[in-house]
Amino acid sequence: MKKIIFIVSVAALCLVATFITARTIFPIKHMDIITANAGELEPALVLAVIMAESSFNPDALSRAGAQGLMQIMTPTAYDMARRMGKHDFEAEQIWQPEINIAIGTYYLNWLNNRYNGDITLMLAAYNAGLGNVDQWLRDPAFSADGITLDTIPFPETCNYVRRINQFRRVYRILLRFTR
Repeated sequence: MKKIIFIVSVAALCLVATFITARTIFPIKHMDIITANAGELEPALVLAVIMAESSFNPDALSRAGAQGLMQIMTPTAYDMARRMGKHDFEAEQIWQPEINIAIGTYYLNWLNNRYNGDITLMLAAYNAGLGNVDQWLRDPAFSADGITLDTIPFPETCNYVRRINQFRRVYRILLRFTR
């Protein structure tokens, strides 16, 4: 009996340690902003995108010039802000988490609608640009039916989509135990 209690106690401690480690590696931040702006997106997906894009660093700046938590390019930020009805948007606002997440989630929702809910296409377009994704869909080498991608020709984008989906699975589990 003591052996069973010991095994159960060790297992419980391991589970708690795993959860604490996962929460350290995969932070859950800005949930109020994410929830308010997610639209049709699941919060776990938005968290996964932020994790992959910036590791939750609001000051992140890519080599290409993408900015903030969700790594948004300035022209995309202006376009999405205009579509959102934010005509007073200024480029430096993209560094504010509230604005960055609002624009980033709006853009993800816009891409999601454009690609009829296909998460792979949405994420590929977020990473590589919708022009590339549209071109891939027209190319039989990458899309047999012109609707879904059979192959993502950019290794970085292929890895990005895979990584987001892995992070999303982790965040789904973490959110289940954090609410």
